[in-house]
Amino acid sequence: MLKDIYSKYYYDQNYNCAETMIRAANEYYDLKLHDRDMIMVGGYGAGIQTGNTCGAILSAVSVLSMKYVEQKAHESKDIKPITTELIRRFNIKYGSILCKDIKPQSFDPQFRCKNTIEAACDILEGVLSEYGKQKADKGAKG
Repeated sequence: MLKDIYSKYYYDQNYNCAETMIRAANEYYDLKLHDRDMIMVGGYGAGIQTGNTCGAILSAVSVLSMKYVEQKAHESKDIKPITTELIRRFNIKYGSILCKDIKPQSFDPQFRCKNTIEAACDILEGVLSEYGKQKADKGAKG
């Protein structure tokens, strides 16, 4: 499970929520990203450093892009529905996708954003698994 991998990045290597998500997902899903590639999400942490959209969510969307966009997002029939579902599930769980709204519900001074990262791992895995099954079912029927 993705959730079993993240802690070495978050606690042992002290990456922020966004960096942790992309690094754990890179390992778990074999995205073939290099260290330098993953640096680009560093600024997503702490809600793009401003309390805006949660960095763990933004990195989860980056993972979806790596899995479902071949060249251009607007040419992918998959990226919009799977991203929409990811965001929908975060809104169900937290009532928001904004760090400033999620943090009061989830942050623990001792463990920092552990709860949010674990939720992001669970939501990302669930969305990918269910979407993959839906695509396979449609392919079998079509």
